Amino acid sequence: MNNAQPIKIAILAMGGEGGGVLADWVVDLGEHNGYYAQTTSVPGVAQRTGATIYYVELFARDEREPRTPILALMPLPGDVDVVLASELMEAGRAVQRGLVTAERTTLVASTHRVYSIAEKTAMGDGRVDDGALIAHAGAAAKRFVRFDMAQAAEASGSVISAVLFGALAGTGVLPFSRRQFEETIERGGVGVKPSLRAFELGYARAGADEGDAQEGAPPSESSDQAPAPRDPVVARLLERVRAELPAEVQSFAIEGVRRLIDYQDPEYAALYLDRLANLRRTLPEAPGTLLRETARYLALWMSYEDTIRVADLKTRATRFERVRGEVRAQPDQLLAINEFMHPRIEEICETLPAGIGRWLAKPHAVHRLVKRHTKAGRVVKTSSLRGYLMLYAVARLRGMRRRTLRYELESARIEAWLQQIVQSAQHNPALAVEVAQCQRLVKGYSDTHARGLANYQTLMGAVVRAGARLAPATLRDLRDAALADEHGHKLRAALVRHALA
Repeated sequence: MNNAQPIKIAILAMGGEGGGVLADWVVDLGEHNGYYAQTTSVPGVAQRTGATIYYVELFARDEREPRTPILALMPLPGDVDVVLASELMEAGRAVQRGLVTAERTTLVASTHRVYSIAEKTAMGDGRVDDGALIAHAGAAAKRFVRFDMAQAAEASGSVISAVLFGALAGTGVLPFSRRQFEETIERGGVGVKPSLRAFELGYARAGADEGDAQEGAPPSESSDQAPAPRDPVVARLLERVRAELPAEVQSFAIEGVRRLIDYQDPEYAALYLDRLANLRRTLPEAPGTLLRETARYLALWMSYEDTIRVADLKTRATRFERVRGEVRAQPDQLLAINEFMHPRIEEICETLPAGIGRWLAKPHAVHRLVKRHTKAGRVVKTSSLRGYLMLYAVARLRGMRRRTLRYELESARIEAWLQQIVQSAQHNPALAVEVAQCQRLVKGYSDTHARGLANYQTLMGAVVRAGARLAPATLRDLRDAALADEHGHKLRAALVRHALA
C-alpha cells in the first residue's frame, strides 16, 4: 500500500495580484517534474473584504501505481503544508481559519497592508495592529517568511505573485530546484523578464533569517537638526514652537504648523500657535500629555475637510502621479480619472461667504432650487480639462476661506472645545485629556462629517451635564462607543448605561 501524502498549498491573494497565475505556476511546476497536480479556487466576497483562496495539491507519480490519485478540492484546518499570503491581513485570516499550524505549516507572507473596508470606515483609527498580526502568525506557523513583497514587485516592475513564487522557492520546502522554478516562469511566455527579476528578489529575501534581518533595521534617528526653512515667516513660526512649548509637545506642534501652512497659509498656522500658547497660559500646570494631545487634535480640527480642501487635494500633481503609479500606467498611456462628487446643499452654503451662506441655508425658493439640482451625485473627470478646471476653481477659493460660513462654524466649535478642555482640566487634568481626544469623532466631509459631529455634540452635552462627577474612564468608554458606531446607537446605549442620557 502506498502511504504517500500530497503536498498541500493554500494561496490567499486579492484581485489583481496574480493569485491565479501563481497557482497555475505551481501546477505547471509539478506536472513538468513528475507530479500529479490539481488547483481549485474559491473567490471572496470582494477584492478587499475577502481574498480568493487558491488550493493546490501535488502528488508524486509512481510508475508502479497505475491508479490516479483523488486530490482534495479545499484546504482543511490543520492539514496544509504551505500557505502563501499576498498581504499581512490575509496571513492573519489564514491563521484564523486554522490553515497554519506550528507542527507543519510554512507561512510565506508579504508584510505590506491594504486596509480593509472596516479599517477605512472606522470613525477612529480602525487599523489592525501590524505587530500583533506578525506576532500571532509567527507563533502559529512552523516557519514564517515575511518581508514587503509589494515593494519588491514595484522595484522589479512585476506583480507580487512572482515575488511569492521566488520566496516559495527560497524556503526550500518543495522538492524542486531553483532552475525548475525559473523554467516554469519561462514556459509562461508572458512578462518573463520582470517576473524573473521579481522571482530573484523573493528568492534572495526568503533565504535570509526570518527575524530582524527580514524586517530590516529600524531607521536610525539622526542627531542633526532639520535644516532651517528658507522662508523667514516659517522660520519665525518654528522659533515660536521651540520658545513657547515644552519639548515633548514640539514635534506635534511642528507637524501641526506644517499641516496648516499646507492647508491654508502661515498666518493660519500662527493662529494655531496662538491657541496653544493661550491654553498654556491659562493652564500653566497642565501636564505635557494634555498639551501634546491638544496640539495633535487642534491641528486636525483646524484642517477640516471642506469642499475647498477636497478640490485642492484632487487637483494636485502629486495625486495624479500617485494614481498613475498605483495603476502602473506607462508614460505613453492615457489615464482617465473619474471622481464621484456629491456636495449637499449644506456644503454649498458653507463654502459661500458667511452672510450669503446663512441666507441660502434658509428654506425659500432659491434654497429649494439649489437643493433639487444637487440631489444626485455627479462624476467629474479630473483628467479632462473641463473637470480639472472645475475643481481647480473651487480649490482657488482658499483665499476666502476665512470668510466662509464653514470657517465661522468650525472656529466657534474649536473655541468651545478648547474652553471645555480648560474647564475639565481645572478639576481633573486626566478628564481634560479625554475631552481633547474626543475631537477624533469630527472628521471627513459631507454625511460622514455630519454623523461624526452629531456624535461629538451628544458626547460634549453629556460632559457638560456630568461636570466634575464624570470619570475619565467613563468618557473614554463613551468615546469608544461613538467611534464604534457612526450612527450613534452604541453611544446612546452607553449613555443610558452610565446614567448620562
